[in-house]
Amino acid sequence: MAAAFQVGDARVTRIPELHWDNALPKKLYPDIEAEALAIFGPYLTPGSFNPGTGRLAQGTHAWLIQVSGLNILVDTATGNDKPLPAAPALDHLHTPFLKRLAAAGVQPERVDAVLHTHIHADHVGWNTRLHNGKWVPTFPNARHVFSAIEARYGASNDRIDPAPDLPPEILGRPDHHPLPRVYADSMLPVIEAGLGEAIIIDGQEVLAGFSFHPTPGHSIDHASIRLRSDGVQAWFTGDVMHHPLQVYRPDLRSVYCEFVQPAERSRRWFLEEAAVSGSLCFTSHFAETGAGYVRSRPGGFGWEFAQPNVGDIK
Repeated sequence: MAAAFQVGDARVTRIPELHWDNALPKKLYPDIEAEALAIFGPYLTPGSFNPGTGRLAQGTHAWLIQVSGLNILVDTATGNDKPLPAAPALDHLHTPFLKRLAAAGVQPERVDAVLHTHIHADHVGWNTRLHNGKWVPTFPNARHVFSAIEARYGASNDRIDPAPDLPPEILGRPDHHPLPRVYADSMLPVIEAGLGEAIIIDGQEVLAGFSFHPTPGHSIDHASIRLRSDGVQAWFTGDVMHHPLQVYRPDLRSVYCEFVQPAERSRRWFLEEAAVSGSLCFTSHFAETGAGYVRSRPGGFGWEFAQPNVGDIK
């Protein structure tokens, strides 16, 4: 079941890939203290936290935006058949993601654009599919927009094209590097097919109503994408935060964040922006509907899930 929302003239539909409800808080957030969930667990909804087991719920999904006659995807989840042995939960998946996209009324050939928050395995995987032993573009008519820095770093990480100037000193030393083969398997075939558009992440509009804003840290040049339609604003958060717990505790780093301190700075900036603007936020890994609002609360922020307002698609 895919949740759908109206944002101005745009219809935004969640296209689910995976869901799990057994994530260990300490594994996701290495610095979390024992009492954190005793304090903040009561603020979390049952679909995101099970106080009986102490486990967190998350998922992977993409967002389909239909506006002005265009079909646009923000990120493309993990994809099938991708070799990701370092991430067993994502390794060689076989999910009906494309059937779920079709259930929302869109075949791969009808996707006009793919907008990437960053180049990580669980955000670019469906860019390509395996055909006769070769990775080929899944969305053959789509303009794929992504950070030029993310692409250069990915190419260097996969030893395709060195980038000795990356990462920039301002980010500090990385805690770890991206998973291998992500660029080679999920980005390079798209670029070689002439479907890629590398951009500078500077807040400029790259597609009518869509602008990419710098929120680096989780990845080298992570972007949060803002949608403006008919006077209404919404955000696609990427991996600025992975679970509602981080809304209450923005100091908690995710084990997946490459540059720890910049990631926290970006998270705090985004939470303030979202709380002040009251914008609907479309997340990448929150469970339940995947969308909601950041609310100001004494001493910080809280999270309120939004319910679909244009009906569900089964």
